[in-house]
Amino acid sequence: MALFEPIFEALSAADVRYVVVGGVAVVLHGHARLTADLDLAVDLEPAAARRAIRALSDLGLRPRAPVRAEDFADPDVRSSWMRERGMVVFSMVDPSDPLRVVDLFVDEPLPFEELHERARAVDVAGIPVRVAAIPDLITLKLRAGRPQDEADVAALRELQGPGEEPR
Repeated sequence: MALFEPIFEALSAADVRYVVVGGVAVVLHGHARLTADLDLAVDLEPAAARRAIRALSDLGLRPRAPVRAEDFADPDVRSSWMRERGMVVFSMVDPSDPLRVVDLFVDEPLPFEELHERARAVDVAGIPVRVAAIPDLITLKLRAGRPQDEADVAALRELQGPGEEPR
């Protein structure tokens, strides 16, 4: 997690509401596995999205696509990215460390308020990090349907508490 601690710290300092989803979320729930990027669902309200982009940009992350980072905060631009480019996530990469990649969902993978409310807080190096609830992760992984997602679902089901069903 050391690779992502500065990101969590910057987002927290900028008062960004986010939820960790994807492989890092699986790891934070207790299943050891390798993952190459940090997948985040962020509050997409324009001012909140601007804070998220500013925090990541201040860390040196840059858009992978040839676009302006600050355009992420514009809902109309994000809609055009989805429509014209088939974009699902907006990737920001650290040119000085290619292993540090953050993928931001360009649309809510699940209703953000619900996802955020159900997320659990996990301490990462003294930073409270919101991690998607296991049922929400299972739902997202089932939708993606890649082989790694299927393996993650099996691991998450083993970690899942009684009565926790996918949404």
